Amino acid sequence: MLYNHFQGNTYETPEDMPRFISDKLAFNSRVPFVAKFVNVLIRARKVALKGEYDTQQWIKSSVDILKIIEGCGGKFHINGLENIRKDEGPVVFISNHMSTLETMILPGIIAPNRPVTFVVKDSLVTHPIFGPIMRAREPIVVSRKNSREDLKIVLNESQKLLKEGISIVIFPQSTRSVQFNEKEFNTLGVKVAAKAGVKAVPIALKTDFWGNGKLIKDIGRLDRKQPIYFEFGEPLSITGTGKQEQQQIIAFIKEHLQKWDSLMVNGD
Repeated sequence: MLYNHFQGNTYETPEDMPRFISDKLAFNSRVPFVAKFVNVLIRARKVALKGEYDTQQWIKSSVDILKIIEGCGGKFHINGLENIRKDEGPVVFISNHMSTLETMILPGIIAPNRPVTFVVKDSLVTHPIFGPIMRAREPIVVSRKNSREDLKIVLNESQKLLKEGISIVIFPQSTRSVQFNEKEFNTLGVKVAAKAGVKAVPIALKTDFWGNGKLIKDIGRLDRKQPIYFEFGEPLSITGTGKQEQQQIIAFIKEHLQKWDSLMVNGD
């Protein structure tokens, strides 16, 4: 399967990756992509409703979506994969959040290497299509309405999961955004890692290939000129309150976003 390519340190979409004929004929619309994406979700939902949506099924869905993105002109540049595997115990992955794309793709990258789940908003687990799929993966669910209550839920639930050896992906931003605002990047991730005594793995990503929609936020436009970047950083040991590590993670994300923006400006 495709996720075997994630066993090295990098993954690059092949330069000669063919585009779907349907995508070529669609005059850069998102219709073929949406049709194929929804088909994967419907198949996954059926499996989840049967109680059979296990880790391997989750990986398969994620990889299928990655293939669809590549078939619709997406170019992945994934680096630092060895950092996912550096520590045997569970870790907290802490990432910026730009689009739906990372939520769909990260399971296919991380789950082949270690058990993992996400912190997600409650609307995802009650969604008519996403709901059964997300519930099957037993995420930590927050409301995003009461920050104090959400903090309590995440701290308590994460400790149980981390003790069971399950890593956690946390997006500290309050909402998905193309622009990274460090003031909105809260300390939840480092607090979880510090309390559990586990390491934090920073993730910088640029996924504005897949835009946020106006009517349906999860399915926006596709910008085929935008490369897709993921960078996994070195695992960090959290000391004290984690203030220093929080700044390291923010600096890591900002540095990579600036580098990738520079590559776009210079046409590299």
